[in-house]
Amino acid sequence: MTYDSIRPAETSGTAPDSGVPRRDPLPLLGRTALVTGASRRRGIGCAVARRLAAYGAGVYLHHHVPHDARQPWGADPGGPDAVADGVRALAAPGAMVAHGPADLAEPDAPARLVDTAAEALGGRLDILVANHALSGSDGPLDALDAAMLDAHWAVNTRSVILLAQAYALRRTKEMPGGRVVLMTSGQDLGDGMPEEIAYGLAKGALASATRSLATTFAGLGVTVNAVNPGPVDTGYAVGALREEVAGRFPGGRWGAPDDPARLIAWLATDEAAWITGQVINSEGGFRR
Repeated sequence: MTYDSIRPAETSGTAPDSGVPRRDPLPLLGRTALVTGASRRRGIGCAVARRLAAYGAGVYLHHHVPHDARQPWGADPGGPDAVADGVRALAAPGAMVAHGPADLAEPDAPARLVDTAAEALGGRLDILVANHALSGSDGPLDALDAAMLDAHWAVNTRSVILLAQAYALRRTKEMPGGRVVLMTSGQDLGDGMPEEIAYGLAKGALASATRSLATTFAGLGVTVNAVNPGPVDTGYAVGALREEVAGRFPGGRWGAPDDPARLIAWLATDEAAWITGQVINSEGGFRR
């Protein structure tokens, strides 16, 4: 994949005889973004960061490698530097790319992360993509305990609201291009997530909070939306699971990280300025 292959259609101006403005090839030029949970080159966070950087934005990638190392798929073998280098390789000329760690389970970590990201990107933060999540440490109702519920609430819900709060403190209504994108998991579709009760509840709270946050941020000219990426192959889809889930997509394939990344990057542009308070499903027709 190259910068040319993922940037928008070429040239600005007006298409001949159409009266329709052509798309800006760098619609996020001069803007800045924090993408959380961007610690693996196979992950959605990294794909989002690549898109935003290719569209001209300066990007700060957050990572928490210990979480990945505990998962069956493991941490990225090249570490955070390799992830950031992959984003830089696709970035538009002049787009800054930086990265750093944070354990967002800590109550004061979200505010510190927003401050760190903004300062690394020149003092301003325009776009917040809260992509991080706690995976695992969960189960069905009869396996739940208070520690599981608290852990998922702290990382998957509380930290996202605190990130939004810290972001809001840096915004004024005169600043253009304010965007907040949250991530849900389709927990309100089909049969829900009965085998991952703590995770589903925590992510469901974000879907519910999206409209409240959108109303809160409206006075600052900031849109707030949530994206459900559906099943995405980020390295955990193997064996029978891979085949069974692939058969439930009309196209016969899993979602790829760049599938939701395209939607999220579009939501960050001015073309999506009238879209707010929405939970958008990007599932490729997945049949539940």
